[in-house]
Amino acid sequence: MNFFAENLKTLRKEAGLLQRELAEKLDLTKNAISGWEVGRNQPDYDTLLRICDIFDVSADEILRTKL
Repeated sequence: MNFFAENLKTLRKEAGLLQRELAEKLDLTKNAISGWEVGRNQPDYDTLLRICDIFDVSADEILRTKL
């Protein structure tokens, strides 16, 4: 099961961020965020850590559990 895609979407919405806004925080495109949220692909390790910092969650939480 791909918890990351679901968790990212949930965290982003709870924070009141649009995909575009999260993309800007990460210096990426909206398409990258969209791809992650539908489970098409996942961020690289460094970007994953930045996402965890933005949402104040651990990598283990965002990857392995349903938030």
